[in-house]
Formats: sequence, structure tokens, C-alpha cells
Amino acid sequence: MAKQVMLTKEGLENLKNELENLKTVKRKEISEKIKVALSFGDLSENSEYDEAKNEQAIAEARILEIENMLKHVKLINEHELSTEIVYVGSKIKVHDLEYDEIVDYKIVGPSEADPMAGKISDESPVGAAFIGKEFGDLIEVETPNGISKYKLLEIYK
Repeated sequence: MAKQVMLTKEGLENLKNELENLKTVKRKEISEKIKVALSFGDLSENSEYDEAKNEQAIAEARILEIENMLKHVKLINEHELSTEIVYVGSKIKVHDLEYDEIVDYKIVGPSEADPMAGKISDESPVGAAFIGKEFGDLIEVETPNGISKYKLLEIYK
């Protein structure tokens, strides 16, 4: 059985939009590149053709990946999440004890993860450490850079 893909409503919409863009806009762009490259003649020394075909393969692989993910989506209803315990979809405020700063995170499935935007995967070491924790808990996480320590200050919607 395929693994469930945990997504928020926003994440689901983003995936659907990416798929639509790949199927319509990106396919047309690549098709045009291939036509132009074919017009150059000899394919054995045609780097533009090779590059366009490679781009096409990458785009088609991503289309298949997204379609497969969409077949196995488990939508997270963020409005039904408890503010007592951290789940996928929870928004949290933590005190990063190492850097002595307050940080906001949203725990998301791996396909939505964007650490620079504060969205961390429930499968990452830090995200996994927060799952199931409660307000006030101290969390220690082993990361590639050593042990990181956090205090969970708030769970909110």
C-alpha cells in the first residue's frame, strides 16, 4: 500500500496548481523547445534537443509524482486540530534555547516542507520531535549540528 501524503488545504491547492501548470504551460514550452531544436537538423550533435528532451523527462516525472501523491492524500482539517498536543498541521511557537530566540513553525507533511518559510516536515528530526508534545514541554533533538533544545511555548491554529 502506498504511503499517505499528509497535506493541509493550502498544500493540496499548491500541488494541484503545480500539476495544472506542468500539464498546460510547461508541456507547451518544452514542446516548442523541441520543435525549435529539431529545426536545427542533425540530432546527434544537437545539445538543444538533448536539453529539451531531458527537461521533458523531468517534467513528466514530476507530473507522475504529483498525480500519485494526489491519489494518496490525507487532508488535514486544521480547524479540528487540538491546541493541547502538536499534530501535523499544528502551528507552534517555540523558544530555541541554543539561539535564545522565539520561532514560529507549522508542522506539515514532507511534500509541503519549506524551512525558510517556517514549515517543517513531521518526518524531519525537529518536526518529528514536536509531534505529540504539549505546552511547556522541553524538547531535545539530535540534528546534524548536534543537540538542539526547544521549549514549546504555544500551540495555536
